Amino acid sequence: MIGVIGGSGLYEMEGLEQVTEVVLDTPFGSPSDTFFTGVLNGVKMAFLPRHSRGHRLLPSEINYRANIYGMKHLGVTRIISVAAVGSLKEEIAPGHVVIPDQFIDRTRGFRKDTFFGEGIVAHVAFGDPTCPCLSEKLYRAAEKAGAIVHCGSTYICMEGPAFSTRAESNLYRSINGDIIGMTNLTEAKLAREAEICYGVIALSTDYDCWHEHHDDVTVEAILTIMHKNVALAKNIIRLAVQDDILANSCDCDSALKYAIITDRATIPAVTKAKLGPLVSKYLNQGD
Repeated sequence: MIGVIGGSGLYEMEGLEQVTEVVLDTPFGSPSDTFFTGVLNGVKMAFLPRHSRGHRLLPSEINYRANIYGMKHLGVTRIISVAAVGSLKEEIAPGHVVIPDQFIDRTRGFRKDTFFGEGIVAHVAFGDPTCPCLSEKLYRAAEKAGAIVHCGSTYICMEGPAFSTRAESNLYRSINGDIIGMTNLTEAKLAREAEICYGVIALSTDYDCWHEHHDDVTVEAILTIMHKNVALAKNIIRLAVQDDILANSCDCDSALKYAIITDRATIPAVTKAKLGPLVSKYLNQGD
């Protein structure tokens, strides 16, 4: 099953059939909203509005663990995440699409970005934080959709909700950041722990506040570009979701194989039950 995380409207995508709402609760609390499930091009899909319908959740208020756990519970093996970002490079103009493959964390440690703890310790490899196979499919789909698309970019993930100061924006440019947003890194970390392939369709909406010849970023400007890009994002997803999207040769589905370092005999039963969908295949086998 394919999972899509994004803003309102994508669950109304043309061609999505058999649409139903699924209400889930998780050991980590409630997800952002109900899940919308359906079938697109013969492939099962689950959609979740990241900020809830009506955009009611700040980036730091999102229950990322519940969102990703819910995807895992539904049987999702690939997540396509759609998000608005600011551009830190002249060549990434508003309206362009970016498929990032790296992140720099500028959040403040408030967010719950791991499923582990409470008696079980795991350290997943995160050198390549997005799935290369899924990202390649998204890049090809964006090209087919006629988008101006950039691949192999670095995403600065900031806390928000305020946008950057001009000094911060120039700092991020100086460390070779390409785009800036507030959500995707946290999702990527949890998707890796959940052994779900994760790729991002980042929609450039503005030049943040560093560009001398463009107005500073505003919500009004972002929404104007986003409304134009909704149809483009839908088309990219539609072109990406083909029969072969569920076939790849990456290692995302075995990210925990050597990551759990806790002595199995010491892991509390309640923690094993809580993380069952994520870890049972390893704990039960004694790997």
